[in-house]
Amino acid sequence: MLVAPDPGRVRLRNSCRAVVGIGIAVAVAELAGLSLTASITGGLAALLALFTVADATVRAQRVTTALLPAAGFPVLAMATLLHGVPLARDAAFLLVVFGGVYARRWGPRGHALGIFAFMNFFVTQFLHAVPAQLPELYAAVGLALGAAGLVRFVLWPLERGAAPPAPAPRPLPGTGLARPTTRQAFQATAACVFALVAGQALSQERWYWAVGTAWWIFVNTVSRGETLVRGFRRVLGTVVGIVVGVLVAIPLHGAPVPTAALVAVCVFGIFYTASVSYSWMVLAVTVMAGLLYGLLGVLDPGLLVLRLEETAIGAVGATLAVILVLPVTTHATNDAWIQRALRCVHAATAEAAARLAGSPTADPAPHAAELEVLLARVRMALAPLVHPLNPFRARKARAAQVITLLDGCAREVRGLVAVAADPDASHDIRLAAACSRVKSAVEALTISEKGSRGPTRTLGTPAHPAATEQQPALAHLHSLERALAELEVPLRSSRHSPLVGA
Repeated sequence: MLVAPDPGRVRLRNSCRAVVGIGIAVAVAELAGLSLTASITGGLAALLALFTVADATVRAQRVTTALLPAAGFPVLAMATLLHGVPLARDAAFLLVVFGGVYARRWGPRGHALGIFAFMNFFVTQFLHAVPAQLPELYAAVGLALGAAGLVRFVLWPLERGAAPPAPAPRPLPGTGLARPTTRQAFQATAACVFALVAGQALSQERWYWAVGTAWWIFVNTVSRGETLVRGFRRVLGTVVGIVVGVLVAIPLHGAPVPTAALVAVCVFGIFYTASVSYSWMVLAVTVMAGLLYGLLGVLDPGLLVLRLEETAIGAVGATLAVILVLPVTTHATNDAWIQRALRCVHAATAEAAARLAGSPTADPAPHAAELEVLLARVRMALAPLVHPLNPFRARKARAAQVITLLDGCAREVRGLVAVAADPDASHDIRLAAACSRVKSAVEALTISEKGSRGPTRTLGTPAHPAATEQQPALAHLHSLERALAELEVPLRSSRHSPLVGA
């Protein structure tokens, strides 16, 4: 978290904006004379609006933000009305879980609306909201979304004028129950069933923390390994967060001013660490929850211990679900993402070569941007293999080597794109031959349509290993060839310790 790059200070500015937006949302609720319960509900609504809405364009973000009440208000009403009817409440919660995960098939908008619906049900359990409070809860959420939208789109529009982000990679192919969103909807629901039953056996008052843990573990994961790693990190972040809560939150005894200041620090931490460290983000969430319990006057060490126990139950539920319900192995996921990244390397190379040959329509930049997104997904897929607790050292070493070499490929592609963007760059006939060798290298490393790998020959060293200073494009291509040649070793590992098949 402390050394992760932050180009343009985007994470820093986004975190500061979140603190301002949520602070305004809570302040407006307090000035309107709403209750503490409503103010906390509004603050959470503003946090979710600023955290989960991630459409590719500002216009789409505005639409998604405007649609959040359509997803949240009916769920908020249902949760409060069923609060005193446990069986109906539990069944409704599980339906919200399934629908919220299934909605991810509609991209970032479905993802945001699904999370907002789930969290509106969750917050009513956290705050023990009742039907009589529904009007002020609606008012608080409406005011909070207005405040978040004002800060995001008017007062501090970070996204305005910025280069549009690279689109999220397409999900891995699948139909029916094999479709990722469908499969995960069943997995998450099964995990939440376990969490709900076991959580209520442990506590009839705080069981919802187990369900919340199971739900959030399934966000942004695909394979069994990814889910297990995320569950471990959530438990780790909760443990450290509880220790911090004992040292910080309990001594405050719910004092409003210092509690509000520390909640602001936690909000900053959530946004600043979310993209680089899930454990640190969960730590910030855990401390914030402890501070809010202090404001509500119910915080004590026993409650924090119960929070840890419920978190462990949710993590166990998620683990059982990914193992037993429509499982997808780490093998299937990491192999598919690696292949997609390699094909993107070839596409970027081919476009750069065409640009250097004088084609006015060739543009390698979009492929280079897509490659960065794909590499982030490859790192996520390989995270279980490079995790410190992975006992298979050979697989861990090979996975780390793959990440290093693919990063090298991306570096050379970026350099090649930069050269191709220079209008004075001259064409060299050797570029076509080098691009052809890159294509052959990629084909040799990827699976053919029939399901078998390409020729098992060892990729040879580039025919022209040293490029002249007068032709930097060739230097990037030769380095790219070498990285692809070296990838054959970790990707074609032995039968006894394969990278693919882990």
